[in-house]
Amino acid sequence: MEHAPYTYVSMSIDPGEPPRISVSFYTPDLRARASVLHGERPMLSVSSREADISISTSGAGPVTTTDVDIARQIFNAAARYLADCERLHDEQQSATPRASGEAA
Repeated sequence: MEHAPYTYVSMSIDPGEPPRISVSFYTPDLRARASVLHGERPMLSVSSREADISISTSGAGPVTTTDVDIARQIFNAAARYLADCERLHDEQQSATPRASGEAA
């Protein structure tokens, strides 16, 4: 079943709680890039036509041990996402019926 691509952004505001913003990308129009600002501050950006997310160091300051730990979590999650995408893509490709007369 095909689904139309989209980017979903929502914000919830509850009394006594900090605002919460959620961004979900469900689109092939997605870009991810990493850079270093001013030679001292790493930044990770994920964006679509509808939304941008930027991740950088705590308080936009020097790199801390916590920043390194968070970057490692992002790396491990991205590696898992890649592995899941590759596995599911392979499964879906092998489950796709071939046109008659095509070699298997």
